[in-house]
Parts: sequence; C-alpha cells; structure tokens
Amino acid sequence: MADASRGQAGGQDGGNEAFPPPAGFEEVTYLGVRVARLDAASAAACTAARPADAPYVYVVTPNAAHFTLLNLSDDARFRDAYDHAWMRLLDGQVPRALARLLFGLDLPHAAGSDVALLLLERHIGPDDPVTLIGGSPEVPRRLAERFGLRHIAHHNPPMGFINRPDEVAACVDFVLANPARFVFFGVGTPQGEYLAREVALRGGATGCGLCVGGALNFATGITQRAPAFVRKAGLEWAHRLVRNPAGHARRVFVDSLPVVWIALKARLNPAAYGMGRVPADGGAKDRA
Repeated sequence: MADASRGQAGGQDGGNEAFPPPAGFEEVTYLGVRVARLDAASAAACTAARPADAPYVYVVTPNAAHFTLLNLSDDARFRDAYDHAWMRLLDGQVPRALARLLFGLDLPHAAGSDVALLLLERHIGPDDPVTLIGGSPEVPRRLAERFGLRHIAHHNPPMGFINRPDEVAACVDFVLANPARFVFFGVGTPQGEYLAREVALRGGATGCGLCVGGALNFATGITQRAPAFVRKAGLEWAHRLVRNPAGHARRVFVDSLPVVWIALKARLNPAAYGMGRVPADGGAKDRA
C-alpha cells in the first residue's frame, strides 16, 4: 500500500529514488494511490501543454483491476511504475462510485480512452511525431487516415515480450530512436506500465508516455466503445462483458471485483490506505 507521506510522483528521474517536484495539479490519495483531480479534458490539456522537448514523463490510468493489483498483489514492479508516474488519472467508474459512496470523494473521471481521443482531436497536430508501442499495423494506418497524422513510428513487440530483456530493451531503444511528444503504450497492463517506467529508468527520452491500453483501437474505430449513455451510467464494463463474455469475464470477476472488498476495508481503516478520516455520514453532506 502507498505511504500517505509520499510526495507527488512522476517525471524524469533517471532511476533515482527521489521524487520530482509537484506537477502543478491537485492530487488526492484514494485506496493507497495518489490520483489527480483532473477530468479527461483537463488531463489532455495539461499533457499537451508540456513542451515537445520536455524530459520524459508518463501517465497511468488506474481502474478497478489496477487498484486490485496494487493492493492485493506483491508486484513491486507495478507499484514502482505507479509511484513514479507523473500523472495518475481515475479511469474506473466503479472505483469512482465507491469513492463517492463510501468516502464522500467526488473524483473526476478521466478514462484513458477519452484522454487519448481528446489528444488526437484537439491537441496533436498532423506534423507532431507520435510513437506507438503495441497494436496491429491497422492502428497507425487508421490514425493517419482519420486524424491526418504524418509522422507515426510504430513498434509491435511479440507476445510475452515483457519477460524477455532483449525485447524490452528493443522497445526502449525504439522510443529513444523516435522522439515524440506522445508515446502511446498499447500493450496492456501491467506491461505498459512496466515499459513506461523502463523508458524513464533508461534516461534521455522526451515527451509524454501514455499507458492507455487499447485506447487507440477505440479512437480509430477498430473496436467499438459502449454508447455514450452507457458510459455515462458507469456501465461500460457491463457492455464489454455482454459483448465478449469469454474474453472479459476474468477481468470483471477476478481482476476487478475485489476492489469492492478493498474499498470496504479502507472505509473501516482509511489511514491504512493513506486516506483521511471518513465523516460519520460517509460524506453525505459534502455530496448534497
């Protein structure tokens, strides 16, 4: 679990353990994770405001499965990647609902898919270099077609690459050889977070890494997202489960569902999760 005394994490640290200065946006600790109080539009704008040649930082997007992994596993590598992220955006609607219900925390929602789409629609210009790690060749083709991007560098590592040091090094080398304002890590969790951290540890990179999973598949139409009203209701997970029960059942019931238990435990002992005392009314007055 995260230490409540930790400072804001993230940024180019060259592998040093010292945490960099605050990033200029408010954060709150929730279930042991420092989360930025930014919605998708604000997060995209904040990310795009960084100079193109600024030292490399990366963004992670905690959802229910991430909170479960961070709190119930002994994956020190994943925790390290999270601790050193520049920005942590609340992706999951279920954790957001639990934050409001149990702790009176009204946290902005910033799904990685929404942030990626807003960057493409509002902030990334045709001549901005973009680097992609992961995804099929169809992804860069559709990005060029739909958003007019002219400078896309794409590397798709093989399955199981994260357990092969040579393949991990090849990914890092590719990022360094193709400097870009935005580096999209589309290799899933926890591989994307591991890799984003490896780039920071190597040093010398610029731009912003975005651990947004399959966000570019949604942005390009390769994969269809749930209708807007379903997303607004916080039921996108149910939509995906119905459309692909075999492929999504484990993610919902094994990887994500334990977040409910984690939140209930945190409600009883918030200090153990780096959180302040919860009002007796559960924050109902603040929500009114």
